[in-house]
Amino acid sequence: MAKDKYKLEFAKAIEVSFKELFAEEYRTQFDSGIFREEFIYKNLEKPKDPTKGRFAFPIFRYVKQLGVKPEQLAENIAKESKKILENGTGSAVTTSSQGGFINAKIDIVSFASETIKELISLGSKYGSSSEGKDKTILIEYSSPNIAKPFGVGHLRSTVIGNALKLIFNKLGYPTEGINFLGDWGTQFGKMIVAYRKWGENKPVEDLNIKELLDLYVKFHLEADKDDSLNKDAREAFKKLEQSVESEIELWKQFKDISVKEFTRIYKILGVVYDETTSESFLNKEMESAIERFERANLTTISDGALIVDLNDDRLPPVLLRKSDGATLYATRDLAGLIYRWDRYKFSESLYVVGSAQADHFNQAFKAIELLEEAENIHVDERMSGRVKHIQFGWVRFGDMHFSTRKGNVILLEELLQKAVTLAMEIISDKNPDLFDGSKISEDTPLENLPQIAQDIGVGAVIFSQLWAKRQTDIQFDWDTVLSFDGGTGPYLQYSHARLSSLLRKFGNDITTEFDFELLNNKEEERLVELLADYPAVIQHAAKDYEPFFVVRYLLKIATAFNTFYQRKTADFKIIKIIVEGNEELTMARMSLVKAVQIVLKDGLNLLGIKAPEEM
Repeated sequence: MAKDKYKLEFAKAIEVSFKELFAEEYRTQFDSGIFREEFIYKNLEKPKDPTKGRFAFPIFRYVKQLGVKPEQLAENIAKESKKILENGTGSAVTTSSQGGFINAKIDIVSFASETIKELISLGSKYGSSSEGKDKTILIEYSSPNIAKPFGVGHLRSTVIGNALKLIFNKLGYPTEGINFLGDWGTQFGKMIVAYRKWGENKPVEDLNIKELLDLYVKFHLEADKDDSLNKDAREAFKKLEQSVESEIELWKQFKDISVKEFTRIYKILGVVYDETTSESFLNKEMESAIERFERANLTTISDGALIVDLNDDRLPPVLLRKSDGATLYATRDLAGLIYRWDRYKFSESLYVVGSAQADHFNQAFKAIELLEEAENIHVDERMSGRVKHIQFGWVRFGDMHFSTRKGNVILLEELLQKAVTLAMEIISDKNPDLFDGSKISEDTPLENLPQIAQDIGVGAVIFSQLWAKRQTDIQFDWDTVLSFDGGTGPYLQYSHARLSSLLRKFGNDITTEFDFELLNNKEEERLVELLADYPAVIQHAAKDYEPFFVVRYLLKIATAFNTFYQRKTADFKIIKIIVEGNEELTMARMSLVKAVQIVLKDGLNLLGIKAPEEM
């Protein structure tokens, strides 16, 4: 991404100021990179008080080397850099000092003109770049288990992964969104036993996903009383591994029911995958992966099991094959890592999985690192270092503890149904004509509810998973999730609808042919500052794999717009954006409205949330 020209001018002026003011020390002290423009540019901050400027540079690290007090050093550098900028080509940047910081302000007329013209010209492409060209990123997210309904436990992975995919696409990265279904393991032996004992009165193809869950729960209830059922389940899974036709056929039918249900839920969420694969797919890859570890002399036998000792006190060995010959989840993940590297030669491969799985991924990544070292693979050709666990915290619903075995789950469809229904009730109170008399009942399928209600309800649920940093545990609260006040998805959507309403009311094409000095108050200046920040926010979100930074930005700009929209004069009359008899002032303000609408809609889209034009 191209550097911010104002930021670059400021950084250059500070470097030259150091040279001018400390010429004698320059030869000895300035060999250090911290005096260079590049270092200064990278370490510019945002002032805590936006009125102090657009950029701030802390000079505390230089005090000891140069023997000057922080306040005095900042004042001297600010004065010198101001002189340098004024003697240049008429820079729009001006500098000042405050404590140990050098601040930079940008002339609002120049800044607004450049920012708004670029934004309206580019539209939804504003903030895009080609920096990721030819750097493929794999993102594995959601990854539910078959034969079980889509529970809220997989929601956060789904929305974080989808947002990251959209963010990386915005920056030009080729991405592969992967849904890795859990469709193998002893649990499917349990399902086979449960169906044959308690479900054969109904053909598998006539079962729904909730009935499959009921069978799974019943198995565990009965197994607590009769342990022989667990032995039966292990034997059933062994037959599955041996490709016994009757077991394979049942397993395939369970899988078909699940995939059909998952596809329906993903469509409601607006989530799309490039590849859907599964644990069972990797069965054929596991033996070659195990053999590769054996050839590298990394395996040993422990109590009859085949392991990889990671030589790390913090990590237990990786179990590749149990003493009875069965493979494990770790074996399949290692096989998957190798398979994906051979297929994609990715720049990065991201696993969006809860923090509880941190040890598992640390083991897998360490094993791959040892393998590539043992094989003397050149550093540039290794996958280790490119694979990353994108962790996230728990979602809590009051004091509820989830357990699929006990049937104590919240189904995602029920959650979405409630959110959409509540959204429809709330909006009907505010705008009774919006739904044109639509009637709903508890039996109305989610997909058949009005689209605007779906957009808001589903958007509210998605936002509820992204509003905090991903490693933070979050508490789901209905009153907060569906509030139209600040800090929620509906608040952002309502702000976008208000912007769209203003544009409809204006009814004319937006141009940038006006005097930008008309945008001359602090509310408008704040909006221009935020609009200019959008490309950097996307960069930040990608760099830290953190959609939260987009969320935080959207809340800031929506709040800033609503402050601008509701601004009052001294006699407490609300300022009108559309001013009768003053076309140029109206166009200036409407250009700002259009610019904010573009960014707010694009930002919501990056989170996987729709931006309705009316609410």
